[in-house]
Amino acid sequence: MNSGKSNTTSDVPLQTSEAATQHWHALSVDDTTAKLQTSANLGLNDEQVRHRRKQYGSNSIAASGRATWLQVLGRQFVDALIWILLAAAVISVAIGETADAVTILAIVLLNGVLGFIQEWKAERAVEALRKMLSPQCQVLRNGEVTQIDAMQIVPGDMVILETGDRVPADLRIVRSTNLRLDESALTGESDSVSKQAAAVSEQAALADRSSMVWMGTAVTNGRGLGAVVAIGAGTQFGRIAGLTEEIVTSTTPLQKKLGTLGRQLGAIAIGISLLITFAGVATGRPWVEMLMTGISLAVAVVPEGLPAVVTITLALGIRAMVQRRALLRRLQAAEALGAATVVCTDKTGTLTQNQMTVQRIWLPGGELEVTGVGYDPAGHFEVQGRVHDYRENPELLALLETGLSCNHALLSHDAGGWHEQGEPTEAALVTAAYKAWLDPDQVHDPVAEFTFSSERKRMTVIVQDGTDRVAHVKGAPEVLLSRCTRLGQGADAQPLDESLQNEIATVCNTMADSGLRTLALARRTLPAAAPLTEEAVEQDLNLLGIVGIIDPPRPEVPQAIRRAQSAGIELVMITGDAARTALAIAHRIGLSADAAIEGSQLTELSDEELLGRLNRDVVFARTAPEHKLRIVKLLQRSGHVVGMTGDGVNDAPALKQADIGIAMGLRGTDVAKGAADIVLTDDNFSSIINAVEEGRRQYDNIQKFVRYMLSSNTGEAVAIFCNILTGGPLILLPVQILWMNLVTDGLTALALGMEPAEKDVMQRPPRNPRHPILDRSAIGMIVGLGTYVGLATLWLFQHYLDSGDPAAAARAQTVAFNGIIVIEFFNVMNFRALRTPLFRVGLLSNPWMLVAIAVTASVQLCAVYVPVMQTALHTVPLQLTDWMLTAAVAAPVLVLAELFKWFRNRSRQITTISE
Repeated sequence: MNSGKSNTTSDVPLQTSEAATQHWHALSVDDTTAKLQTSANLGLNDEQVRHRRKQYGSNSIAASGRATWLQVLGRQFVDALIWILLAAAVISVAIGETADAVTILAIVLLNGVLGFIQEWKAERAVEALRKMLSPQCQVLRNGEVTQIDAMQIVPGDMVILETGDRVPADLRIVRSTNLRLDESALTGESDSVSKQAAAVSEQAALADRSSMVWMGTAVTNGRGLGAVVAIGAGTQFGRIAGLTEEIVTSTTPLQKKLGTLGRQLGAIAIGISLLITFAGVATGRPWVEMLMTGISLAVAVVPEGLPAVVTITLALGIRAMVQRRALLRRLQAAEALGAATVVCTDKTGTLTQNQMTVQRIWLPGGELEVTGVGYDPAGHFEVQGRVHDYRENPELLALLETGLSCNHALLSHDAGGWHEQGEPTEAALVTAAYKAWLDPDQVHDPVAEFTFSSERKRMTVIVQDGTDRVAHVKGAPEVLLSRCTRLGQGADAQPLDESLQNEIATVCNTMADSGLRTLALARRTLPAAAPLTEEAVEQDLNLLGIVGIIDPPRPEVPQAIRRAQSAGIELVMITGDAARTALAIAHRIGLSADAAIEGSQLTELSDEELLGRLNRDVVFARTAPEHKLRIVKLLQRSGHVVGMTGDGVNDAPALKQADIGIAMGLRGTDVAKGAADIVLTDDNFSSIINAVEEGRRQYDNIQKFVRYMLSSNTGEAVAIFCNILTGGPLILLPVQILWMNLVTDGLTALALGMEPAEKDVMQRPPRNPRHPILDRSAIGMIVGLGTYVGLATLWLFQHYLDSGDPAAAARAQTVAFNGIIVIEFFNVMNFRALRTPLFRVGLLSNPWMLVAIAVTASVQLCAVYVPVMQTALHTVPLQLTDWMLTAAVAAPVLVLAELFKWFRNRSRQITTISE
């Protein structure tokens, strides 16, 4: 082995990609230390450390691409409607309408501030990648053990690993003693993994590279020594971070649709403005007057309050989402989730508890079920659904005592609940023993131990029990059965013949098919003169029984999956766990999976073949981060809106690529949370489906107020356009149009955003992501209602112009201004439900609507009767008869909308029947 005193100027191959790091696990220990020019006995010397630190830098991962507060603020103004409003403000200043410009800019600023506050909170989250690095670690340098900051590690360093440590870099194991690690955050493997120094196949999957340990994973048991082969960005962790950073966050379906709508409205507004201006000038009217008229019509077409109403509605939705145990990092996150057609979900920690639990025990006298989940010892034993008294079952107590004795795990309890320390499988055995009220303090101290290894697949602890030495053994059933000669203990023990062995093998297979990891427990009272060696002790054992251990599904998951399926959402399980376990969990939670495709098989499939598999009932197992990312991209390419759930580092790239990333808040890694759009505060899978319902409600309500505002604006445009054709004076002034769009329409539109979800919201299939926010039916309703609003307003205007009153023009203009607002009070009720008749919508189901109408009516009364506002808005006082006539003209708009809904629902029923 290399002495560690090699030439310090040699180039040590720092690994920066998967292809480059792949060979380390296949090299022998001697070849590894030779390539790294280090020593397992001495480590690096000071000169080597200085040279390598200068060459490779610190062991850290730069969180590139973090947005500054200016960038976050700037994002709020990248919107077609916002640009139109800014252009309108500039024009208003140019023609001397400073008050209008100030009002428009105030709305734009409000919209930007609301969006900025929410997104900046998310950007200020603690830098996740740096948090995953262990702050301190022990290394061997100059032949001495030294504690250093993990950032100071360099390739070739020899790192000492002990139980509880977090691995500070990618290491090639040089020595190990009963070393096991929890790699679930990186690989998705629910059980801890045994590590040893022997090389493995170069083709081994990441989860099977037992000679390697990875940065960010945790040591659950044993000790080890590892040589640093990659640091910082060159580690598996860093490579995943790089994948995540490369992904550009896409816009949500709502952003795309509102952007398209904004561009269309902008083009229409500019076109109408130019058409009216040139037409008026061509007919001999003053160009200044026609320019003002054109601008008025353009302002009438564009709903100035729409961006603010959308932003406020989404912001209010954040509070609703918090009540549903979901934190939003982007305003549009809930709406995007409501559009999801596919949800790709991780298994470990998302669908399951991420807490190993003993669920089944086979004994010579029969089989028992164990209730309870996780490390909370609340639970009991059952036989055929009935509570079983463990005190009357010596076979069960003997098995649990052996499980507690052959064990190094500990359980602790605090305000946050029960927590394990050590190997999760051993913690599951301790929990089961606690359910029988066995006292760990009564366990005898060991006098000898033969530790578990991947080669031995068993562990033995020898204790002194009075005058007897008793060996407690646990291990893989296929290994332990061959060393057992009897079944049971004491006088009831029976020879373990071939028939019994076949029966036990069947039991193990049945448990494995249910997703349970099987573990055999045995014991032996040693002869007084027996030597304490492996071969002398681990033979002639008495088999006590078989335990089935699983990371159980979360109890709420099956019901949540049924709700998702009723809403037409496809679910795809993508996990790093074993295929057999993945299939068993899928069947338990209600996913109709027929097969499991492992990562190695997935790599061999073309995109077309993989798409074909995605259209079937399959789960994906043993997947790497690249596999998850590829699946999400293919689904998006097929036109799906994809949600992705996860909690581990290995989920981060797919979380960021997905249209909506959902991270677990309690057990999720900081990296997963940083890449996600939504963080669940209770790690409850059903919260995702609740969030889907909230997202659909938000989108429905956005559709409602978009249609309402556009129908109102269409009415304004129709009134102005038709009035120009008749050659009359201006029917509405620009300041009056701005007042309607921003104040009166804005409040009632905002109230529409507070409408509760319609009853069938989770029985409808996901909306087609390609469909625009306004389909032909919506456009027809907008045009129809808008035409009525415009013509009714024009009639009121002409009626008062023809009255012969000397102040007819001012009075007619006020009646038209007031009349269109009153008509819109009636019109807003038409949009409280898009599919349901108005008489079926409870008047008090949305009290905010009544508040909005009351406030708006009060403000409008001020606009008509308060002198200061009369001057600002160019109004005159109205009489009671004026209000009564206006109400009579407004009421028919309700009938018109109900007829439209009836015809539309009727045509849809006929279409459905014909299909």
